[in-house]
Amino acid sequence: MFWHPFADMAAVGASGPLVLERGEGVRLWDEAGRRYLDATAGLWFANVGYGRREIADAVAAQMALLPAYSTFGDLSNRPAEELAERVSALAPIPGSKMFMTSGGSDSVDTAAKMVRRYWQLRGHPERTVLIKRDRAYHGMHTAGTSLAGIPANITGYGSLLGDIAQVPWDDSDALRQTIGLLGADHVAGFFCEPVMGAGGVFPPPEGYLREARQICRDAGVLFVADEVITGFGRCGDWFASSRFSLEPDLLTCAKGITSGYLPMGAVLVAPDVAETFWAKGVGMFRHGYTYSGHAAVAAAAMANLDIIEREDLCGRAAGLEAELAAALAPLAEHPMVQEIRAGTGVLAAVQLSVERILADPSLPAKAVSACRSQGILTRALASGGLQVSPALVIDADGLAELAAGLGLALDTLA
Repeated sequence: MFWHPFADMAAVGASGPLVLERGEGVRLWDEAGRRYLDATAGLWFANVGYGRREIADAVAAQMALLPAYSTFGDLSNRPAEELAERVSALAPIPGSKMFMTSGGSDSVDTAAKMVRRYWQLRGHPERTVLIKRDRAYHGMHTAGTSLAGIPANITGYGSLLGDIAQVPWDDSDALRQTIGLLGADHVAGFFCEPVMGAGGVFPPPEGYLREARQICRDAGVLFVADEVITGFGRCGDWFASSRFSLEPDLLTCAKGITSGYLPMGAVLVAPDVAETFWAKGVGMFRHGYTYSGHAAVAAAAMANLDIIEREDLCGRAAGLEAELAAALAPLAEHPMVQEIRAGTGVLAAVQLSVERILADPSLPAKAVSACRSQGILTRALASGGLQVSPALVIDADGLAELAAGLGLALDTLA
């Protein structure tokens, strides 16, 4: 029996799952043959859309040659080596080292360990505190759960990772003050999503990212950009960090690196930080995953990056930013809607009325169900908003279909 992630299994058991069978572009079909427009690109990941046979062909060819082998120690494979070179050249700081993982949660846990280990190696073992933000989502491993700024995602697990401090998601002065109160010589790193994702799709306030980055630089605190959602085109550039000139010390990524065709994540480590680990005499970094640098997955990533480059999907996403916001804008007048949050990449949220959610906490779930009835697949975010993050290949007709379906669903609720 399949235990679904982030699911009320009593409810799933009562109603049964929606079993999807195939996908093409931005659309999906279930086993009954019903078609849906995928408003979320799976779980923020299907940047190039579904049905890309060249990715499947690249994976099949690599599997026939060498599907996988451990990359521990000095072992490697050609696809992993080529992928590391390619992504390093695309990184916000060229020449960054690429530590490969199996997904976003792996990447966040890896980054947390790297940050603390960095200060150990630099002779400052007292620098252990990690700072997180309200509304933050950093995956569901132990470090990511500890770094959660969504209360429901951390409640019920007892004590996890220690030495964690929390600041408001949109207040750079609070970050500066918190570092001052803790003492910069005790703070190891600051974890920051350039655009808040699962917490509700909150674009950064004007100037916030620039100010937060400078505060960390001035205090010598490592700046970790969590780009698991925003990487590989979704914000109109290869990385949101490039768009906002963040120059992060570490950058976590996943999802769009393969467009979800196979699981992969990574941590990109700026050269000056990586040098501490790579220096002669430092020895082994005792961390890694069975599938780090998996050959067939790396082949999928390479084919996926080929598509993003060839079709200029980063440029397409930059244009979609305004198109998506314009398509959703009329919904802001709907009585069920509090606001539309959009305008930074192909990311948006249709925020349901807070007053109505307070009156009926099940409203977000009902809205998701109503959207499904209208042929739109979406999900409710922590804020009570509906996620809108379609594949970067969506066209004008798809945007119109998306907005119309959302509107009809909201009408049924009203």
